[in-house]
Amino acid sequence: MREAVAPAPPIRAIGEGLGVTQWRVIRSEWTKLWSLRSTRWAIALSVLTMAGLGILISAVQMAHWNQMSPGDRATFSAIDVSLGGWHIAELAIGVLGVLVITGEYSTGQIRSTFAAVPRRLPVLWAKTLVYAVVTFVLMLIASLAAFLISQPILDQHHVSTTLSAPHVARCVLGAALYLTATAVLGLALGALVRNTAGGIATFAGVMFVLPGITAILPNSWGDSVSPYLPLNAGSSIIALHADPHTLTAWPGYLLYCGYALAALAASAILLVRRDA
Repeated sequence: MREAVAPAPPIRAIGEGLGVTQWRVIRSEWTKLWSLRSTRWAIALSVLTMAGLGILISAVQMAHWNQMSPGDRATFSAIDVSLGGWHIAELAIGVLGVLVITGEYSTGQIRSTFAAVPRRLPVLWAKTLVYAVVTFVLMLIASLAAFLISQPILDQHHVSTTLSAPHVARCVLGAALYLTATAVLGLALGALVRNTAGGIATFAGVMFVLPGITAILPNSWGDSVSPYLPLNAGSSIIALHADPHTLTAWPGYLLYCGYALAALAASAILLVRRDA
């Protein structure tokens, strides 16, 4: 009598039973972020501009100090000069934020991503968290480097400052916080539009075109609207002293974060409702 043979156990697909967790999605998005050469170049550009431009401007200003007018000397700000790189860094950070998600839509890779993570929202949260953390850490290092290296240069004409001076530490930290919120806003706009050119155009319109439009409005209108625009509200945290026509540091920054989170919430809603 032939002996019965037990059936072989079923062969599991690779990865079956491991489950999709938020941590695994975060690790996947971390790998994606650093796998593209364009991403590394954009991040390097933002770090170099944030750290290097302020140092360069400080050196140029000190070299031409004797040619500056008394008014320019009286209004000289060590913070504005040493942290001046944020003006260009925000463009690189915002554009890269758009590309972080629209790049997958343009190549079709987003379908594979959503096939692996059918619930979709963990992908958006992972992309946002990874990019925001990377931006904050690198921009804080760049901001500190710009400030600390610029001060000995500015001390040539005794116009330097220190981190212990009133509001200075807040400005240095604020530059990193502002650029982090800008990263989230850029990514959220990219998720909303799902097109690289459209996302970048939307980001540029929100951040740079709107302030230009309010500048040509009657003064009473412009003064009422201008403080609440994303750029003006967010950048108030980097200003040493609040302008009479702008919000103060933390209320302005919180409003800017509100814009970024509202865009992220809208993109989350559309992400689960639209086809990939």
